[in-house]
Amino acid sequence: MKTLKEQTDAKIAAGRQAKPQFMQGVDEIIKKAKAFKEGEHAIKVGKKAPNFELPNPNSKLIELHNLLEKGPVVISFYRGDWCPYCNLQLRALQARLDDIQALGATLVAISPQVPDGSMTKSEISQMEFTVLSDQDAKVAAQYGVAWEVPEFLMEHMRVDRNLDLEKINNGNSNILPIPATFILGKDGLVKWSYVNVDYRTRSEPDEIIEALKKLS
Repeated sequence: MKTLKEQTDAKIAAGRQAKPQFMQGVDEIIKKAKAFKEGEHAIKVGKKAPNFELPNPNSKLIELHNLLEKGPVVISFYRGDWCPYCNLQLRALQARLDDIQALGATLVAISPQVPDGSMTKSEISQMEFTVLSDQDAKVAAQYGVAWEVPEFLMEHMRVDRNLDLEKINNGNSNILPIPATFILGKDGLVKWSYVNVDYRTRSEPDEIIEALKKLS
């Protein structure tokens, strides 16, 4: 089975072949974002993770504090079920979910996407881990991974992808999370993290599992 990096690298390569000018523009945006250290305010290992209470696709409120009572929590911020890189990542996590749960951990995926009827029919919402909606990206901001998306990418989403983020995210049209993963111990402290402003690059499930093994 291909690693997540191999899958995302293949998608990037396909994108470069199909839309070289667009991908070059993305490269420039990511370069500038890294130069300004986007994501530098993400909560660090050893720090207390902010508690939150967010709705799942059935509008049931899920609180982090209650999840931590059961064991470690893996939190993965993603952009939405419209993002192909997010889908690759979450499929890869779903494939290793048994291993994650065997280590006593709960996997939670958070995006700004509104939990309405369309979301309940999406592939992500049918996965076997907890999917939560952070519509105004306040939780992402508390974790230091909220990002105001540059107009170049917003135009691509509107024109090329025909995406209405204002509708999808119930009013939030341009604040998305930097794809990031945090592992929290039962004490609520961050034990491991992966944050990268390049939304095409994600943490490997194997890395998450190895970090969980060290906790246990």
